[in-house]
Amino acid sequence: MPQVIFLPHKELCPDGAVLQADKGTSVLDLALKNGIGIEHACEKVCACTTCHIIVREGYDSLGDAEDLEEDLLDKAWGLEPESRLGCQAIIDGQDLVVEIPKYTINHASEEH
Repeated sequence: MPQVIFLPHKELCPDGAVLQADKGTSVLDLALKNGIGIEHACEKVCACTTCHIIVREGYDSLGDAEDLEEDLLDKAWGLEPESRLGCQAIIDGQDLVVEIPKYTINHASEEH
């Protein structure tokens, strides 16, 4: 069973987390199931960028991003080559290390 390590995030996961994941689960669903409140304004349908994550390790184990995800990621705050949308990043058999960016493009979050 793969594990996903969430790096510490000041508000959402101050101490970080190491979670066991079922293959085929999205990174976003795993986080939400375990009390890590990553935003998901579009309710996980790949229509926004509020669930933007950066996959620090294990990126190549994820399936390729679809064109829609790539287009949306262009609008994400702090875009990096290893950026994905958490709702579209499906866990395969490999461990992942994930960073939740400090900000999203959601105005309400940027005010914190």
